[in-house]
Amino acid sequence: MNDRVLFVDDEANVLHSIKRQLRKKISVFTAISGADALEIIKNASDPFAVIVSDMRMPEMSGVQLLARVREIAPDTVRMMLTGNADQETAIEAVNQGSIFRFLTKPCPPELLENSIRDAIKQHQLITSERELLDKTLSGSIKVMTEILSQVSPAAFSRAYRIKSYVAQVISALNLPNKWEISIAALLSQLGCVTLPTDLIEKVYADIPLTPDEQEMFDSHPDVGAKLLFNIPRFQNIAAMIAMQRKRYDAYTGKPGTRDEKIIWIGAQILKAVIDLDQYLFKGLTLMKALDRMEAKEGEYNPNILKLLTTIKASRKKYQVKPLTLDAIRVGMVLNQDVIAKNGLLLASKGQDITFSLKERLHNFAKTIGVEEPIECCVTT
Repeated sequence: MNDRVLFVDDEANVLHSIKRQLRKKISVFTAISGADALEIIKNASDPFAVIVSDMRMPEMSGVQLLARVREIAPDTVRMMLTGNADQETAIEAVNQGSIFRFLTKPCPPELLENSIRDAIKQHQLITSERELLDKTLSGSIKVMTEILSQVSPAAFSRAYRIKSYVAQVISALNLPNKWEISIAALLSQLGCVTLPTDLIEKVYADIPLTPDEQEMFDSHPDVGAKLLFNIPRFQNIAAMIAMQRKRYDAYTGKPGTRDEKIIWIGAQILKAVIDLDQYLFKGLTLMKALDRMEAKEGEYNPNILKLLTTIKASRKKYQVKPLTLDAIRVGMVLNQDVIAKNGLLLASKGQDITFSLKERLHNFAKTIGVEEPIECCVTT
């Protein structure tokens, strides 16, 4: 259990008194100023469960400190212990610092200890709920990508290539919630689960589509967005995916809210990266692909095209080996398409071997048969 509590007060004797009172019951840390507290939080090996600050301190007030802590350590529960107990101070602390408790000096030892323990419990609740949500989200993403890998191996492989390119692009951008763009890249092809396999293969092979086929393919971003929209915290991700084929010059005005900004730029990144992947998949070099994209005036965000000039392929070193199905291991990467003996595409070149994919290949081998050996990239 994390019971690390940071007390901040410009009066050293107050801090010494608190430490004597609580040191055998909780892990007490102290700071003599707001700046000192921020430095301690920044350099701490473990997060603090609670921070308790005085109000009136030189250079940085308690309200200013707690507001800053709210930004840099949002899970840390914030409390105020002050001799300045007027209503205006309390309102300011609540509004700017989002404090958990407001205590006044002198504070009875029992009340202080009980309030600290309540704050530690609140921190446990916050972190446990976040952990549960994060695990739920990561589990949901894994299930969806596994389903895509089984239903449409080619779309799955493209999604993983796109995710790699997007990760390099967003690392250079100062954006909130970059994780949303990263997940949108991974799930950008999810709507392809509704498309016939041969249609997807025609698209990736750059074979012209009939009007009906083109309409069907153009619908996959909306389908993917609808599948994701009702998942908690996925609304922005769904919006990016729905807009992934939108031209840059189709955007009018400027995004107002932070969510609008992340959706807007995320969709533009997806548009550029997905089209770049298509060119690279056809065998063009990066610079030739970008030259063609730059020639399409108004199609792409020019700032994103500049960032794409810096992307690099994976630096992992692989050795290509022809392997039997029994010799293939989870974590290897396919260096060829895997075809069943009835001609069905089971997995695409570039696809990672996962547990479910390995099971799928074994099941097909037992029934229909799989063409072996299979070329795989093995990390050296």
